[in-house]
Amino acid sequence: MSENVRRSYVSKMTLLGLLVAVLVVLAFVNIPMPFGLSITFNMIPVAIAAMTMGIPGGVVIGGAFGLISFLQCYGICGVSGMGVALVTANPGFGFACLMFVQRVVSRVLVGVLAALVYRGMKRTSAPLYVKGLVTGFASAFFNTLFFMSLLVVIFGHTEYLQNAMAGRSVIAYIIASVGINAVVEMAVAAVVTGAVGTALRKARLL
Repeated sequence: MSENVRRSYVSKMTLLGLLVAVLVVLAFVNIPMPFGLSITFNMIPVAIAAMTMGIPGGVVIGGAFGLISFLQCYGICGVSGMGVALVTANPGFGFACLMFVQRVVSRVLVGVLAALVYRGMKRTSAPLYVKGLVTGFASAFFNTLFFMSLLVVIFGHTEYLQNAMAGRSVIAYIIASVGINAVVEMAVAAVVTGAVGTALRKARLL
């Protein structure tokens, strides 16, 4: 292994470690919203990993985000109000597996898609900031899309979700639940990812 390759490997491993640490910190700074949901900025590290390390980075950090989210359903690394309520009412192993799919597998997929979005943006002549902006926006968008879709599909029959929906249609419930969340998350993820991407280019990590 050449010296340059070794330095690149060490730099990327260090960045992965830092991004995981950021995820842990962000797990405790969610902004509570109605219906047990919250505004979270955890997709920013996923987008950054996808930009700097491609699909492998997106998978690792997306998986780390999902695992933290899953653990929060059991009061570990913070608390997910909705997750705790669902698990408390359905404590079986099978239900935990479904929760793992919704919380972890979906975030791994988001990491993959974020990397593909950035790969596509690299083929354009857009400035790096714009490429990062689009990648960050896409990461937050896919996260909301998969999280809410799987929530309704997998857990829509539960008493908790039925009470939260209060007779509304699925679309009406999703809009009421994540309308503000989604807009804020996507906007912040886009702006921050674009800025961080520019900084990482100057540091020769991108």
